Amino acid sequence: MLDDSLLDDPAALQRADREHALLSLASAGARVRTALRLAQAAGLASMQPDGHPRGILVAGHGSALTAGQALAALAGNGTLVQPLAPVDARPAALFSEGLSWQLPGWAGPLDLLVLCSADGTEAGLISLAEQAYASGCAIAVIAPEGRPLAEAALQVRGMPLPYVPATPLEEEYEAREPDLPAEELGALWAYLTPLLALADRIGAIDLPIAQLDATADLLDELAVRHRPDAAAYRNPAKELAAQLSGTVALLWSEGPLAAVAAERFTAVLADRAGRPAVAGQLPQVLSTHRGMITGRFGTGADPADFFRDRIEEPDPLSLQVLLLRHTPREEVPGAEPLDPQAAPEPGPATPTVRRVRRLLADHEVRLTELAGLRPEPVHALAELIALTDFAAVYLGLAEQH
Repeated sequence: MLDDSLLDDPAALQRADREHALLSLASAGARVRTALRLAQAAGLASMQPDGHPRGILVAGHGSALTAGQALAALAGNGTLVQPLAPVDARPAALFSEGLSWQLPGWAGPLDLLVLCSADGTEAGLISLAEQAYASGCAIAVIAPEGRPLAEAALQVRGMPLPYVPATPLEEEYEAREPDLPAEELGALWAYLTPLLALADRIGAIDLPIAQLDATADLLDELAVRHRPDAAAYRNPAKELAAQLSGTVALLWSEGPLAAVAAERFTAVLADRAGRPAVAGQLPQVLSTHRGMITGRFGTGADPADFFRDRIEEPDPLSLQVLLLRHTPREEVPGAEPLDPQAAPEPGPATPTVRRVRRLLADHEVRLTELAGLRPEPVHALAELIALTDFAAVYLGLAEQH
């Protein structure tokens, strides 16, 4: 059960947050700045690319793959971006050490492979770098300095880009079970920042350094908005956490950018709150999730059974849909400034969204729309991810306290 009182008790939240997840989220802006500065110092600023690659392959696991998905959403149809997930794990080795990757057969001299690792010791990624070098691919590596993977980048004439590690407090709580590894939440921005800076430098996307600097400022602003000592009624992340309690969420998204945020939310809910959620994109979910909307999900005992024991009967889980969208809104000259604490308006709806609203209203399924309002796509993505990351952590702390 959700402990509502915990959400409005900053000291209790700090005691419950033994893995310092809130600290990791609050430091996202600083991590972006550090990653950007180190990437420029590592040679990105002086890089003189000769055209942009046909395709970009992003290899890793966990947040590294999310970073690849984000790059794909931002690149659109201009450049092929394909995240490379591990294909196997050797049972005799630790999880990270035993993973293996396979280079696609089409990869060659026209393509770029980016290897991502927070640990920098995965033999499978080192082997993948060797495969890519033999195939003529350009190679970049995002990994901690001095680790085997960063050294392998030099051996295959790749560009090493530093991975900004977690703070010492966060590193205290590494995975105790090698087959169920935990990943600290800030890893996403440690991967995504140098990846986006590299993609801009080689012409795969148009994302000036100033926009990445502004992303760091935005993450700072969002951390203040969602901070633990902000009252629940003024904190959108705490409100969302309370709303999710006792429900199973369907995370629907409109557009590739919102789809990345929905997939990320699914993963963080599972990892930090122990809660299942099902993600899907419009309009496909209108058929693939139809049975959950039209069925009797979570109704518990038969409501027609008049003689059932209602006192001992647990409260049934309810279904709700969270619709993630990117609906930019602009300031109107001469108008009152927008209140950053105010609940966002859903924004103009496409025909598909209007259909969703009618469908869920007809079946009495709760709908909440989460809108990324910033006109720049990377800022809208940061807005959605910050809200949902904080909400998942608050939900986990309040329900497990």
